[in-house]
Amino acid sequence: MTRLLQLDIPLLLPDVADATDSCVSRLLADLEGREGISQVHVIAAEGQTPARLCIHYRPAIVNLPRIRELAAAAGVRISGRYGHLLQQMDGISHQRRARTVADQLQHMPGVLEAQATATGLLRVEFDRQLVAESAIMATLDAMGVTRATGSALSGVAAPHEGIGPDQGISDHGDHVHARDHSAAKAPHDHSHGGIFGPNTELIFALASGVSLVFGFAVARLLPAAPGWLPLAGYAAAYFFGGFFTLREALDNLRLRRFEIDTLMLVAAGGAAAIGAYAEGALLLFLFSLGHALEHFAMGRARHAIEALGALAPETAMVRRSGGTEELPVGELAIGDIVIVRPGSRLAADGFVVSGRGSVNQAPITGESMAADKEAVADAAVARATPERLAHRHIVYAGTINGPAALEIEVTRPASDSMLTRMVRLVSEAETQKSPTQRLTDRFERWFVPFVLLLATALLFAPLLLDEPFSASFYRAMAVLVAASPCALAIATPSAVLSGVARAARDGVLVKGGAPLEMLGVIEVMAFDKTGTLTSGEPHIRDIVPAPGVSKAELMAVAVAVESLSDHPLARAIVSDGEAHLEGRTLPEAANLESHDGLGLSATIGAERALIGQTGLFGRNGVAPLSAEMVAAAGQLRDSGQTMMVVRLGNRDLGAIGLVDTPRDEAKATLGQLRELGISQLVMLSGDHQRVADAVAADVGIGDARGGLMPADKVAAIRILRQQGRVAMVGDGVNDAPAMASADLGIAMGAAGSDVALETADVALMADNLGKLPFAIGLGRRTRAIIRQNLIVSLGMVVVLVPATIFGLGIGPAVIFHEGSTLLVVLNALRLLAYRPPSENSGDSGAAA
Repeated sequence: MTRLLQLDIPLLLPDVADATDSCVSRLLADLEGREGISQVHVIAAEGQTPARLCIHYRPAIVNLPRIRELAAAAGVRISGRYGHLLQQMDGISHQRRARTVADQLQHMPGVLEAQATATGLLRVEFDRQLVAESAIMATLDAMGVTRATGSALSGVAAPHEGIGPDQGISDHGDHVHARDHSAAKAPHDHSHGGIFGPNTELIFALASGVSLVFGFAVARLLPAAPGWLPLAGYAAAYFFGGFFTLREALDNLRLRRFEIDTLMLVAAGGAAAIGAYAEGALLLFLFSLGHALEHFAMGRARHAIEALGALAPETAMVRRSGGTEELPVGELAIGDIVIVRPGSRLAADGFVVSGRGSVNQAPITGESMAADKEAVADAAVARATPERLAHRHIVYAGTINGPAALEIEVTRPASDSMLTRMVRLVSEAETQKSPTQRLTDRFERWFVPFVLLLATALLFAPLLLDEPFSASFYRAMAVLVAASPCALAIATPSAVLSGVARAARDGVLVKGGAPLEMLGVIEVMAFDKTGTLTSGEPHIRDIVPAPGVSKAELMAVAVAVESLSDHPLARAIVSDGEAHLEGRTLPEAANLESHDGLGLSATIGAERALIGQTGLFGRNGVAPLSAEMVAAAGQLRDSGQTMMVVRLGNRDLGAIGLVDTPRDEAKATLGQLRELGISQLVMLSGDHQRVADAVAADVGIGDARGGLMPADKVAAIRILRQQGRVAMVGDGVNDAPAMASADLGIAMGAAGSDVALETADVALMADNLGKLPFAIGLGRRTRAIIRQNLIVSLGMVVVLVPATIFGLGIGPAVIFHEGSTLLVVLNALRLLAYRPPSENSGDSGAAA
């Protein structure tokens, strides 16, 4: 059973005096619904000790990177005490080696979590008060694992001293540098480093093969040659073929573990002991060659991810000091004006300040059509609130400009661009084990010792059978080879890596193997309404002033209050309401407060202004609405509009009705989801039931639930989970608690939204509901391929073990054994060519 850990995280909140801030509450709500977290609570501040958040969690289910992401989404900065290392390494060439390295680090005091992948990516979470990065690197060096050259991923950076409102969370080390683009673009050969460079293991494997052929040829073709000559060839084959295998076996033995490499060495040594030098050499040659080819094949999936980091240009043309100059992108500063020529790639995230044209955003969002872009109306306003800008003004590094020249103002440094964050998130996702991988890891832990016991038992066959000990010994060695679950070790990681890489290429970020597998078993999908099933751009349809109140007075108060909020309804009231002011000056609003999804309040002068649903009034000390306002609100609601009532002081000013049209692709998308096996589609909305029903009828959802508060949505998700695996689709902001309570949280339009990007298990970078069938179909195909790989890997063991017991030799056994390993890797690589159902209606794997 996975042990429970307690992690104390100091909460350092900008401009917040204590731990009662709403962002802390939201973080608690996000974490409490997560599987694998048993307890979350706040330890109050005492004296000079800041408030702390205490999280008891099971790292096998929810890990530190996920907790960091959720903290970032809540606006909490984790203290610099906890370091995070994400680094491409040389010296990790296959899944067994990756597991050995991770386990070795996990035994170090102060290392909280350590994971490594077959492609050489290493992630370590550690407590700086207990262990230094230098000690971690020294341990890796002792194992022959070193930092890779030509990687865009950095090691540990110093923690930030402070944090701005837009930064969300200190990276406390998890930083992806984008300064050295030439290095980032250099292809990385994912093999062992050594005396011959990164291809040392492959060279050693080939040298083993040459030596084997030499020894075999001398023994068969030159019978007059001295007896030591073929033995020298076989000895060289043993040396080159067993060099890296022996090193890993020794590392495992130091950890008191028997792994597959140990079985292979025992089998090769046993073959030599009975004089079967050729077969022992063949075993080590094919085993080492299989490792090298396996990692070469896995490198294809890794290159698909590295290609993301190579999208941004190396330099940018910048306006400075009245002129223009070309600078490395790493030197771009926030506020710089970058000139983007037609047809060139954008160098930084920002907003358009001059020009109008189209931009191909496929590298970030996966959109097939270019997106129209235009300059902001007021650069000063855009600079002050970049998070509120419409998509038509925002651009991203790595995207491709169309035929018109643009000028953009930089809003993020290159090291924090959306492209860089995607590379980091996808790379971290590689290191997150899926449930199937954790299961196979546990299986291997007891299966390998069992194989050793079986082989030992076979040594005593002469006691029961009339055969020489040499024959029994040979049979035992053949069984060791046949029973080694090499293919099983790589079956799931190869599929997960390929699936994550394929998803990223289409603008879908999957946060690891667990969410990818969960996509394949989702049966129920719950949707937020506003911004998910609808366009998220509502417009004012009707304005109903109260008796004695002018429309201009009503809208002036509404616009003043809503201008402090970034909710889609608030933006609609601000943008459409200005046309109804009739020249009236806006009053100054301050002290904005949100009221449990019912509405907002603020102060205008000495009076309190309220704007929201009818449920905001007549409770918690708020006076009820007048009869006229109740009637007006009911009228708007009955017509299917989202209704907002406005009050200033003790006067009801009127009601505003808004409509939000369903997305064009919503109905077709929901139909595709049903074809993929989603049995139930549900809409959860905070709007009145009549509004929810109207939208549901348009998009084809039969189960619409309106009038829900955030807590009600959480309760609805928990009920739906009794009917099957549930995914909650929303914007990642207001629906965070419901997304956390679901089996899978999916955020729409994550590009440009830090909160959505960090909160969700799966993030659709494009604001396009049509990406959902692709994600679900890919999840189902991934699960199908994982099942196929498990059948092949376990089936080979089931077939080969009896075959070797009844006489199959070591040579044929190792050929079939290594062939199955390469087969499961190549099968997993098919995911890189996956096409969504809309592009390939006959793709049976999509619905598998």
